[in-house]
Amino acid sequence: MERQWWHSSVVYQIYPRSFNDSNGDGIGDINGIREKLDYLKELGIDVIWLSPVYKSPNDDNGYDISDYCDIMDEFGTMEDMDNLLKEANERGIKILMDLVVNHTSDEHKWFIEAKKSKDNEYRDYYIWRDPVDGHEPNDLGSTFSGSAWQYDETTGQYYLHLFSKKQPDLNWENENVRSEVYKMMNFWVDKGIGGFRMDVIDLIGKVPDEMITGNGPKLHEYLQEMNKAALEGNDLLTVGETWGATPEVAKLYSNPERKELSMVFQFEHIGLDQIEGKEKWDLKELELLDLKKVLSKWQTELEGQGWNSLFWNNHDLPRIVSRWGNDKEYRVLSAKMFATLLHGMKGTPYIYQGEELGMTNVKFEDINEYNDIESLNMYKDRLSKGYTHDEIMESIYAKGRDNARTPMQWDSTENAGFTTGTPWIAVNKNYNEINAKQCLQDENSIFHHYRKLIDIRKNNDTIIYGDYSLLCPEDKNIFAYTRELNGDKILVVCNFYDKEVTFSFDGEFNHADILLSNYKDSSTLIEKLNLRPYEAIMFRIK
Repeated sequence: MERQWWHSSVVYQIYPRSFNDSNGDGIGDINGIREKLDYLKELGIDVIWLSPVYKSPNDDNGYDISDYCDIMDEFGTMEDMDNLLKEANERGIKILMDLVVNHTSDEHKWFIEAKKSKDNEYRDYYIWRDPVDGHEPNDLGSTFSGSAWQYDETTGQYYLHLFSKKQPDLNWENENVRSEVYKMMNFWVDKGIGGFRMDVIDLIGKVPDEMITGNGPKLHEYLQEMNKAALEGNDLLTVGETWGATPEVAKLYSNPERKELSMVFQFEHIGLDQIEGKEKWDLKELELLDLKKVLSKWQTELEGQGWNSLFWNNHDLPRIVSRWGNDKEYRVLSAKMFATLLHGMKGTPYIYQGEELGMTNVKFEDINEYNDIESLNMYKDRLSKGYTHDEIMESIYAKGRDNARTPMQWDSTENAGFTTGTPWIAVNKNYNEINAKQCLQDENSIFHHYRKLIDIRKNNDTIIYGDYSLLCPEDKNIFAYTRELNGDKILVVCNFYDKEVTFSFDGEFNHADILLSNYKDSSTLIEKLNLRPYEAIMFRIK
């Protein structure tokens, strides 16, 4: 596969509302990000993925956009954005904009016009249908609970919204919609951004009358047209959020010859702790064998034909150290284990803000302390179905999106140094023990472990391009694999749990050097290795 700059890059996702507040209004902003660029440079990342900063009424925290070429007032101005791009580029950091083009806000000028009458020039920018027997056109459901159809009194038709009713879906079959989107993308490309993360991009080819939402028949045709109109020749990183992707489908997106995207986010591993066939809120224990199988499948099946993204966390997911690790007595060790496991794999790693500090899930006692529309809708929906408050809260504590959205913990001053005002959502109470200042001062911190992993990746083609082989696939406690390129071999061994286990490596070698470990005194006797709780070691095998 031809080398690309993003093969060796590490991406850091910023959720601007919760990252750093520069003006004391309790909401993170663009100038707050500028203040922390040197922190990110020290971590070693190359790319910032910026969750949406566009004009928005904020029904879904900025994923409902009313103007793609302007900045949300509470985040700053376009001049602030231009300065952020300039200052990031000066530090060798590219900015990835979040492209949300499956839907707009209902306050976007296109939709305001479209609602006026059936013959308005913008009417066909959205998806409208007549009632059927006085009801919704069909049974399509919204991700945020309830029907995906909203009745509009003015014209007596329903419009489609796969998310909130304030997020009407765009009609990608309309050529004018597509050309407006490409024009807007070029506006940002011309400003010097490094690429796009594409929100729920697998939904743009939907055929609602046939109940098809993801992976519609024209999806790849649209992406190839988009590539030609806005991406080609600009050397950009593009990553698509594709919840329903299989490795076969992922190859269609990310095979360079097809000229679509650099890579996709696939979420197969993310569903492993929910009861099959149920909602994400219906919880079950993670089986390590399932995780090994899924991650290994994605490592091997894209080989030479596509590229992987690697992630545990994002703005929609709970904190990995609370989800599958141990966020109490083994928080530091288990957070480092997850980092080692992921960053040794093939693909572009993504770090979500605070992951490098081992930030944890939050437990607000009162549902009114939560902000996330998905959690609040689910709470109401499940109460009406007879679930108890405590049952619902257990699910929110485990999977609610606000787990990722509590403010970044910078230091032990009030509000974790995030703001001098009142934060838009409460800070996790553990900020005195878990914060960036403390991590920067401690050479054995999670932060410095991530920094070393990033450095190892930058300086080892074996980590970037080496073949992946899973070891001991049936071991229920250990996740171990090798990466091999041109005779250079790297071995990653992780004890996934808090009990001691033994690992044996019987491959050919003279000796093993430790590249990185989360214990100070790990053994190099890989023929028989006694692993302590959450011990994770990266070896170079000679």
